[in-house]
Amino acid sequence: MNESAFAPTLRRPIRELPDALISQIAAGEVVERPASVVRELVDNSLDAGATQVTVRLLAGGVRLIAVEDDGMGILQHELPIAFKRHATSKIGSLSDLESVATMGFRGEALAAINSIADCAILSRASDQNSAYQLEGRTGELKPVARAQGTTVEVKELFYSTPARRKFLKTDATELAHCIEAVRRHALGRPDVGFAIWHEGKLVEQWRRCDAGSDPMAALNQRLADVLGADFMAQSIAINWQPAPAPGARPGPLPALRVWGRVGVPDAARSRADQQFCYVNGRFVRDKVLTHAARSAYEDVLHGHRQPVYALFLAMDPTRVDVNVHPTKIEVRFRDSREVHQGVRHAVEDALAVPRSAGADPMHNDAPRANAEASAPALFSVSNQSMAPMYSAQPAMYLEARNEPYGNRVSDLGALWSRSPTAVELNEAVPPAAAPTTEHWPLGRALAQLQGVYILSENTQGLVIVDMHAAHERILYERLKNQLDAAPPEAGQAHVARLSSQPLLIPVTFAATPDEVATAEAHADSLQTLGLEITPFSQKTLAVRAVPTTLAQGDAIELARSVLAELAQHDANTVIQRAQNELLATMACHGAVRANRRLNLEEMNALLRQMEATERSDQCNHGRPTWRQLKLGELDALFLRGR
Repeated sequence: MNESAFAPTLRRPIRELPDALISQIAAGEVVERPASVVRELVDNSLDAGATQVTVRLLAGGVRLIAVEDDGMGILQHELPIAFKRHATSKIGSLSDLESVATMGFRGEALAAINSIADCAILSRASDQNSAYQLEGRTGELKPVARAQGTTVEVKELFYSTPARRKFLKTDATELAHCIEAVRRHALGRPDVGFAIWHEGKLVEQWRRCDAGSDPMAALNQRLADVLGADFMAQSIAINWQPAPAPGARPGPLPALRVWGRVGVPDAARSRADQQFCYVNGRFVRDKVLTHAARSAYEDVLHGHRQPVYALFLAMDPTRVDVNVHPTKIEVRFRDSREVHQGVRHAVEDALAVPRSAGADPMHNDAPRANAEASAPALFSVSNQSMAPMYSAQPAMYLEARNEPYGNRVSDLGALWSRSPTAVELNEAVPPAAAPTTEHWPLGRALAQLQGVYILSENTQGLVIVDMHAAHERILYERLKNQLDAAPPEAGQAHVARLSSQPLLIPVTFAATPDEVATAEAHADSLQTLGLEITPFSQKTLAVRAVPTTLAQGDAIELARSVLAELAQHDANTVIQRAQNELLATMACHGAVRANRRLNLEEMNALLRQMEATERSDQCNHGRPTWRQLKLGELDALFLRGR
């Protein structure tokens, strides 16, 4: 054992650090790899009003990083202080810091980069006849030839800190990180062109998109260029803004606006590598935004798949703090709940519209209300022979109050008893309201396959529907709508209380101070979820009741997970999620089962109801409910036209 480790610490005097060491300490936070330098320099180019940014690299950015732009440039007398610490043109007072509207503002990046590399700046301002070059090491300033704009050259990164250089990966890996850094900028600024050169070869280029009178068209073009045509084909456009409060005056800046594109559930990936969030043009990684987007996919995403999206938020700069981390990739919202709800509603509203509405080109312009008005009640048939099969299903929930799913929640059980039967007879669609076959996106039913799938014909080809998954989604959305529409009891919040089962012997567990505080603060929310968790001592909690549905589960694990959710997220969100899970179970057990024979009228009724039901493209578990086989795909199967 090293005895020197236990030697008394010698007193050291307090002294000021030299500027060079201070800059190198800052570089440890700001500059992690060449991509960090690229990000900082491109930020400065965008702040300078550039319309074209070119990045040139050697050895993945280790030997050379040169960022050229056509921005406003730097005046000759301002160049000598460009490499000094905390020198910036972005802010000048505390009020500026509290409402930052630029990409950069800290004034640390150039000084930090110059302390660990050989740097130079070449710049020509718009009102100068000549360009000037500033050497970072010597401070020498001399005239050079250059068009308007700025070029920052960074050579031999980490040459003065060789230990840091050993942590870098291969040139190919560092190049990939540099490309990703520019790619993130390109997604957020379609009005700017970007080009990346490596070892004298053009490796990536995104041309400037002329916004004109339609900025969304420019954004869509840039998204297609950067993320590919597949992303555009498998994503939905969103453009959401909260409704103004009655009597409120519109402000100069939006309280919150969300736009961009979100991928359909089928396009989800195994990794979260296609998730882009921007706040006032700045790419950020934020737990509030990530959780909001993920929660919007809860009802439609299968398993642990990760959604894809490019979301852009605009809000008053005073309502978001960007001075959280030196890399400026993290932010803090003044009202995180408002932002969370806004992003979630924006994504949910986009995903709620069934994609079947776009399956038929003739249906694209048909109003959604017309589809709902013309759709018959689910399985609305005139054939009485099918009635006993389905009309007995709701009675099962009324009579089996002591069965596993009959006594889970009293309020939801009553709701189910009031819900329409799975088959509503004698409600044929009026002939005048029935649309023509050509306007049915999911087409006309042809047959039932193996008692599981419905085969349907539309103008594009063949549609295959999983009838149980589709009916499950329809019932689930029905139950949710009815629960939302049910009047709340006097003096109580509009939530359904989950029934609970008291434990004969309370279960105790050692709890952290945060868990104890959460249990005390959210006692009412816990009771709504069917949980009774009370302090047993200062460091111990006791679980005295659990939801009836989870009576056989691990009470301690359940309590810890619920307390963690309540501590991190809004209580209403947690309660809503628990209720939806129970409604999903009820819908699953109430949906039509496999091997049930349906006639053509019943199949068509199911298809029409799918077209009018939100999120009907996926079942409650995220599995797809229908697939389209186009005529071209069918022709390819049989080699037609070859």
